[in-house]
Amino acid sequence: MLAPVSLLAGESNTRKETGNTFKLNYAFHDGMFKNLAGKDFSDQIRFGYDQGFRSIEDNGMMDRTPEDQEKIGNLLTKLNMSMGVFVHGFDHWPVSTSLCSGNKEWREKFLKYTRDAIDTSKRCTGKLITVVPGNYDRSIPMDYQTAHVLEALKPAAEILEPHQIVMVLEPLSDTPDLFLRHSSQAYAICKSVNNPSCKILFDIYHMQRNEGDLIPGIDRAYDEIAYFQIGDNPGRNEPGTGEVNYKNIFKHLYYKGYKGMLGMEHGMAGKGKEGELDLIKAYREADNF
Repeated sequence: MLAPVSLLAGESNTRKETGNTFKLNYAFHDGMFKNLAGKDFSDQIRFGYDQGFRSIEDNGMMDRTPEDQEKIGNLLTKLNMSMGVFVHGFDHWPVSTSLCSGNKEWREKFLKYTRDAIDTSKRCTGKLITVVPGNYDRSIPMDYQTAHVLEALKPAAEILEPHQIVMVLEPLSDTPDLFLRHSSQAYAICKSVNNPSCKILFDIYHMQRNEGDLIPGIDRAYDEIAYFQIGDNPGRNEPGTGEVNYKNIFKHLYYKGYKGMLGMEHGMAGKGKEGELDLIKAYREADNF
């Protein structure tokens, strides 16, 4: 394991950029530049750096081997890049497994995965973990479900806080069966947990589908938002391919002083190398304000 690390020495000083950095800090994911840079994620990271990107995200980081996690973390450190979100291991369970039920066994397993995520975070230099509580339980009144979710999130936040790691709660639009669907609901939960290690992941694609009114919604929840994700609607592709005015949103965040990352959790409207070049061009356009 020492050999690859030693080969990275001085990499940040020798790489030649082909694109200027962006005003905001966009985080791409594995596979986004596979046609231009190759299938190896390390090569894609180097390519993304050369295009001006300074962060990545990787939902499946906990599924990678510890060696791969450390390899990615070492490369990010050498390039002075940041690691965005990865998904909490609890989210890999069947959708019927939910924190809403109050099931003590599931809650303890959720806390175990939270402890495991600390080790993953240290290896990959990450500080953000995506958490989705699970599906709404139609046999239990909503307020009781909220109480059950809080019973799990409060000790999880206490586990993460000494390590300065933040779990970010993501409201989703994939199905109406999900418990957490709105930014206002996530905001109320974060206020109740009352811990800096429990914040909101505001996915602009999902919030456009569920509630719209994006800029006012961002402003209302802003003090509890730790991370944004991007995707145009319909289609969930790069900015400029749908109805969301991303240039205005990015401008708004920039002048609010947002310094965090924005995960590029979306697909690509085009295909192959040309599609990836168009994707980069779309970000240059949306970031040009």
